[in-house]
Amino acid sequence: MNERPGRPTGAAFLLAQVGALGDRLFAERIAPLGLSSSQSGLLRAIAGEPGRSQNELAAELGVRPSRLVVLVDELEDAGLVQRDRDPDDRRRHVLQLTPRGRATWFRLVGSAAEHEATLCAALTVDERHELAELLRRIAEDHGLPPPPPRS
Repeated sequence: MNERPGRPTGAAFLLAQVGALGDRLFAERIAPLGLSSSQSGLLRAIAGEPGRSQNELAAELGVRPSRLVVLVDELEDAGLVQRDRDPDDRRRHVLQLTPRGRATWFRLVGSAAEHEATLCAALTVDERHELAELLRRIAEDHGLPPPPPRS
């Protein structure tokens, strides 16, 4: 059956459904770590490039700076993140993981791998790589931040 140009294929709808499911299941999986999905994303960003300011991270993650401050406060209160003065600009604070934050990050990486294996169980390894590449292209086309590097 030939599809007419411009007619929806259902891909966007399915992406939204699978994305919502993935987010809910991931939130359940990381709840024992004491993290929300938003906090885990911030932890990933800090672990990926320590020493950035809150404003830089807010821009990268596409969140309001005031919302990021709340997330950083929560992670700092949990002993996972610390704010340090920027040695080059004492007016600015940069973010680092604490030793406890690094340990939590490693547990989070393991949880993320388990989550992906469960969510994508219907796909072969090659299909997972192909899907990831297609989704990377869509994300890049829309200016979304790249996924974390594979370990």
